[in-house]
Amino acid sequence: MKTITAAVCRAFQAPLVLEEIEMRDPLAGEVEVVLEAVAICHSDLVYADGGWGGPLPVVLGHEAAGRISALGAGVRGLAEGDRVAVTLLRSCQHCTPCATGRVALCEGPRSAAVGPLTARDGSPIWQGMACGAFADRVVVDQGQVVKVPDTTKPEAAALLACGVITGVGAVVNTARLRAGQDAVVIGAGGVGLNAIQGARIAGARRIVAVDLSPTKLETARDFGATDTVLATDEAPWERVHEVLGRGADAVFVTVGAIPAFDAAPRYLATGGQVVMIGLPHSGALSTYEPVMLASLGQSMVGSKMGDAVIRRDIPWMLDLYEQGRLKLDELISARWPLERINEAMADTRAGAARRNVIVFPASG
Repeated sequence: MKTITAAVCRAFQAPLVLEEIEMRDPLAGEVEVVLEAVAICHSDLVYADGGWGGPLPVVLGHEAAGRISALGAGVRGLAEGDRVAVTLLRSCQHCTPCATGRVALCEGPRSAAVGPLTARDGSPIWQGMACGAFADRVVVDQGQVVKVPDTTKPEAAALLACGVITGVGAVVNTARLRAGQDAVVIGAGGVGLNAIQGARIAGARRIVAVDLSPTKLETARDFGATDTVLATDEAPWERVHEVLGRGADAVFVTVGAIPAFDAAPRYLATGGQVVMIGLPHSGALSTYEPVMLASLGQSMVGSKMGDAVIRRDIPWMLDLYEQGRLKLDELISARWPLERINEAMADTRAGAARRNVIVFPASG
């Protein structure tokens, strides 16, 4: 057992509590990682606010990077000292989604055990999203980590663990957007900017960003948007149709706001598809006209974590970053110590930040 420092969520809609807690050693097939960086994702905010329910107390955080510090029995292809990206994705390698390459949808059994964390008094603490990365160390399944070059910045590796693969992957994996097609991205936050980058990389003819914030729309152009439309405009989908000359081949909803889901089909061309990425609170409902989807041959599909295969997609995206074709450093709004995580989360909740990143002091 090791004593680690973690930001613990003990009540929904309450500040996280910095505590010293206990973490067991890695079991067979697991690795221990000393963290160097963890980004704050919108999903962490929704969980902390009680939007999806879930057990308490819990350590959140799932978009991380660090160095392997210990290996459980049977781990292959990894070594102590390796720098890795740490994700929430685990694959059983046996279920139908895993066998067909959609490992983000793995249906394999998950242990009912609470995980590797306990409080100092021995009471259980849940490992949020199978990561629990708002802490200076984690123990995770070996399949949740991807080795990255030693020269990779920890913050860049952390961003690749969720926000980047989710946005870029939704375009290239889920929608399979082709060169010359048109894309609309609703929401120009962290995931939205990566969907814009994905559309640019895929060779989209036009990429239209739609957002409530003029400032975010300016940033969207820096990441590859060819056109921008304010979501507060009357019938913004009509403006998009004017820009494109028709509807979009793919509309990516990257926010969890129900009005965005309601409006998304209105932006589509005949035969187009809505790709749903953002995660509203449990129980929230959207409405649409099914007769329009049916008569125009349109579709709606969900995209979890960009349908990423992490050991394929993270190295590919990292290579694009090293070539200067994928922006990662520009996604970082600010760096914070773990002691200020509640301030960092409040700043993220305010909506202006692209990605706030918690950074840890150098550690053995």
